[in-house]
Amino acid sequence: MSVRLVLAKGREKSLLRRHPWVFSGAVTRLEGKAGLGETVDIVDHQGKWLARGAYSPASQIRARVWTFNRDEAIDIDFFTRRLQQAQQWRDWLAAQDGLDSYRLIAGESDGLPGVTIDRFGNFLVMQLLSAGAEYQRPALLSALGNLYPECAIYDRSDVAVRKKEGMELTQGPVSGELPPDLLPIEEHGMKLLVDIKAGHKTGYYLDQRDSRFATRRYVKDKRVLNCFSYTGGFAVSALMGGCREVVSVDTSQEALDIARKNVELNQLDLSKADFVRDDVFKLLRKYRDAGETFDVIIMDPPKFVENKNQLMGACRGYKDINMLAIQLLNPGGVLMTFSCSGLMTTDLFQKIIADAAVDAGRDVQFIEQFRQAADHPVIAPYPEGLYLKGFACRVM
Repeated sequence: MSVRLVLAKGREKSLLRRHPWVFSGAVTRLEGKAGLGETVDIVDHQGKWLARGAYSPASQIRARVWTFNRDEAIDIDFFTRRLQQAQQWRDWLAAQDGLDSYRLIAGESDGLPGVTIDRFGNFLVMQLLSAGAEYQRPALLSALGNLYPECAIYDRSDVAVRKKEGMELTQGPVSGELPPDLLPIEEHGMKLLVDIKAGHKTGYYLDQRDSRFATRRYVKDKRVLNCFSYTGGFAVSALMGGCREVVSVDTSQEALDIARKNVELNQLDLSKADFVRDDVFKLLRKYRDAGETFDVIIMDPPKFVENKNQLMGACRGYKDINMLAIQLLNPGGVLMTFSCSGLMTTDLFQKIIADAAVDAGRDVQFIEQFRQAADHPVIAPYPEGLYLKGFACRVM
């Protein structure tokens, strides 16, 4: 007899719409015993079967759905099917855009909640962010080994969100060779160095691929400021777009050193690239007070919002940096500004930029909208999967 998670009356509606999460407040009881991450059947208050998911007793998200098909077991074959489905879409994308690196599994939107897998050449970098993903690690690794015998696997499950599910952080090689300190990948004609072992997230922000490419439309003969530059993907793209100068700003000297190497790797003019180690908030004020101006500013900050309690503070932070950026732009200049905070909706982010423009005393036109690249899909019942949003704004 299977272990059953019984929902309260009327709390099955989201599952009937195939949303993959069950929150703790929707649950009345657990029938049987289930440990952290174990598979349970989810039923309504009358016992009608709804889904099969992973149980997480310590999390607000009490269960994450693996399948809405009652006949589907959660085993190696299950993970093999999900991986093959995901790979079909990535094969098409890679061929279209000439990619050797992409997000292979985007969690819930690829039917594997809590699982992130990025492919960089012949390295698979995985993050297991939920109790169910961790519990199914052996089955997932077996499926990966069968489907990708040519690939080494590296674990970057060193993410704080695991603590919310009662799990330790893990990091290190799983199978195959160790990744080099810096692995070159290709994206829209650029060669970019990725630090799988110690870089942000899985080593690189693949989700910003389309936005980096779009930068080239706005930068010809322009002076560009690249804020929160990390390893300089936007800077390389700006140089390839013919900018007059690009200034990259980050607090990490290691990231800036890789950014410099990326410019050199692409045989671009290093005399047009400047690398500044500083706090963006402070530097923008220094630039403003010194009368510095730019033609294009790229604002791609890290996540400001981890939970709803932080949303108001995050709004103030986004407004502040965008106001400063707008003040620094020459008339007719372009601000490319982004938020990767899932709790920040596109509408709210647009309003914040509009408010920032008012405070800056400038008029702003929204001329282009951005989102995460297509290897980071959003499944229809799970709008939370859309976390990255951005705008190109013309400042009058």
